[in-house]
Amino acid sequence: MRQFPRDFVWGVATSSYQIEGATDVDGRGESIWDRFSATPGKIQDGTNGSVACDHYHRWREDVELMRWMGLKSYRFSIAWPRILPAGSGKVSQAGLDFYSRLVDGLLEAGIEPCVTLYHWDLPQALQDKGGWAARDTVSAFVEYADVVSQKLGDRAKRWITHNEPWCISVLGYANGEHAPGIKDWGQALATAHHVLLSHGQAVPVLRSNVSKADVGITLNLVPAEPASPSAEDLEACRSFDGGFNRWYLDPIYGRGYPRDVIQDHVAAGHLKSDTLPFLRAGDLEDIATPIDFLGVNYYNRAVLRSDRIPESQNAPRAVHVSSEQTEMGWEVSPHGLTQLLVRLHQDYNPGRLYVTENGAAYGTGPDADGRVRDTKRVQYLRLHLEASLEAIRQGVPLHGYFAWSLLDNFEWAYGYQKRFGMVYVDYATQKRIPKDSAHLYRAVVAQNGLDVELAA
Repeated sequence: MRQFPRDFVWGVATSSYQIEGATDVDGRGESIWDRFSATPGKIQDGTNGSVACDHYHRWREDVELMRWMGLKSYRFSIAWPRILPAGSGKVSQAGLDFYSRLVDGLLEAGIEPCVTLYHWDLPQALQDKGGWAARDTVSAFVEYADVVSQKLGDRAKRWITHNEPWCISVLGYANGEHAPGIKDWGQALATAHHVLLSHGQAVPVLRSNVSKADVGITLNLVPAEPASPSAEDLEACRSFDGGFNRWYLDPIYGRGYPRDVIQDHVAAGHLKSDTLPFLRAGDLEDIATPIDFLGVNYYNRAVLRSDRIPESQNAPRAVHVSSEQTEMGWEVSPHGLTQLLVRLHQDYNPGRLYVTENGAAYGTGPDADGRVRDTKRVQYLRLHLEASLEAIRQGVPLHGYFAWSLLDNFEWAYGYQKRFGMVYVDYATQKRIPKDSAHLYRAVVAQNGLDVELAA
């Protein structure tokens, strides 16, 4: 029997800007994604999150879907501009009350809330003052964490400070693909530091406000493999792993910023010297504040081939990228999830791990009979749950899995072109249809194992 541990946490994940809509309701302030989406050319299909899945008004229906799926936990994010429309200062009671109702509704359905404080929707008022590149945003985040945890901490016990610092810093401030759309590596590196610092400083605040708090952070991590054993490919792999993974993992686990990656940034002209201009005394100690768990978002691996020498002069490829890809163009590589979880356990000993996101974009819609036969997502889900179970077999303390995502939704710069949901959303009518993948997941959760079959 392919069974998971008895107390394994089965959940789904969403984020506020991607599903809530109601961007101008109940005093919500403007976010950087409101501004970014309104800028011509930034969103591929020209859309925005002003309606999205209208979860703000339909949350009861969505909680009922989760109850039907038998889920034990729901990972959702708070929209900072709903709570503090100006980023700090005056609190919106209506915003707090919305999330309070949601938490109560989840608990009534037997579903544990898992609260993510920041999933990218920074108040535009703070961006106008420099955003995450400005150190003042650190204290604004800690104030926000304090306000939210005082309101919800009597009922919500599991908290995640940030979702994917790499995306916040690199996509938002280095290459401009995401809000706020800045292309400046100096700001990107300062952003990464300030996000990690705000995490570390918020942890004791959460613990103070939440009895029996369970606090962590979620990183998007990409296991890296060299395409061949050549020195050049090994170097490309080191550099990628350093910038994508170790730059965030090392300081969280008390190792400071990796020296080799600092030198990479100096060589690339991102830093003037190996002295980090944003680093102050005590920062690294704050960032390394002990946490209870690490959240891992996994979508694909990276196979690194050096671009420093011509292909003809490099060693023959030993590792090949699979032709099986999602509609994001991401390789389907379930073994990479096992590799990643084992590496984290062995190299960092983070204690409890949760897969806080894992999923795939496939555009399958309803057939003539109204059923959504998302066969590729069903297979993707099976393979990655097998990979999770294999990590557990190898001794990894993996305690839960949160599928991305409950609903089809606003997929950031892609708009509504990519569908990650296990529940199909007809955006014109807001009708929800559980896909075959939702039926599979429901069966897996009910059995707490993988020996389940779907009806033909």
